[in-house]
Amino acid sequence: MSQPLKGKLAIVSGSSRGIGAAIAENLASKGCNLILNYTTPSSASLASELSDRLNKTYSVSSMPVQADIGTPEGPQAIITAAKSAFSKADGSLQIDIIINNAGIARNDLIPNVKVDDFTETYRVNVLGPLLLVQAAQPYLPKDRSGRIVNISSVSSSTGFIGQSVYGGSKAAIEAMTRTWSRELAENCTVNAVNPGPVEGPMYASNSEEFLEGIEGWIKHTPLMKAREDLHGKEAVEEAKQWHGRLAKTGEIAGVVGMLCSEEAGWCTGQVVCANGGMLMLH
Repeated sequence: MSQPLKGKLAIVSGSSRGIGAAIAENLASKGCNLILNYTTPSSASLASELSDRLNKTYSVSSMPVQADIGTPEGPQAIITAAKSAFSKADGSLQIDIIINNAGIARNDLIPNVKVDDFTETYRVNVLGPLLLVQAAQPYLPKDRSGRIVNISSVSSSTGFIGQSVYGGSKAAIEAMTRTWSRELAENCTVNAVNPGPVEGPMYASNSEEFLEGIEGWIKHTPLMKAREDLHGKEAVEEAKQWHGRLAKTGEIAGVVGMLCSEEAGWCTGQVVCANGGMLMLH
């Protein structure tokens, strides 16, 4: 199996489950070594099991690191761990890829939004990626070969009901993506991807009001129509619950993996579709 990322090192935040775990596996399958970041002790066993499986399956070196990237101490702990495990013989460290995936969603209508909803969402979804890139910047490649991919959402641009806070935080990460693509141009490309509905507990936790509001968007999304010949009978039945086929985490990871390739070196500062055509930017 070809391993185009062999010997490179990636940091994937929020990688113990869901999209983050799928991205970690995609990169590992291409030979990339990994720092698997997770936030809470409850995710420790998941991160450890993922690390062991990736190491065994793909012959890479990965290690789980618990750290809250939304604090000054969190990203520094990740860098310290990376230095300890992945420094070269001369003591130098190179971080080739950063995937800013960790995020939370607190959805509510305007009268019900709490100050803590805002501050915690922006701390994790916006400040966290900034602090991680800030800590990692001295260790990025100097030859433009690095890659940063920020996980945004269609919510940055669609105005879904109840997403004043979450949608705003994702618009902020897209704005930072454009700025970083200029500031870090000699080190790496910087892009974002914008998933729509994706399988998993985050989407399933949405309110009935939200799900009703997004129904029209789903019906007009080209690739969300489930087909029995492509996806199986079970997928077709499941799609009836959500009004369309939810993305698989591996499909989001595939777009991210593409942006991490050498071939994607002429693409930077972009928000790239990872939503089946729900949102068509120009």
